[in-house]
Amino acid sequence: MKSKRVLAARYGLLALGVLFIAVGILRREHVDVLQKAVMICLECIGIG
Repeated sequence: MKSKRVLAARYGLLALGVLFIAVGILRREHVDVLQKAVMICLECIGIG
């Protein structure tokens, strides 16, 4: 059985990760990431 300290750290990091993802979505950063990914792909095949 895992110690309570390890489980608390694991759930704490999980909650922190979910919080950061939510903040990124609220700031609409996913749109910027998608636009940059599209431009990199277009440059790789010689269109952009």
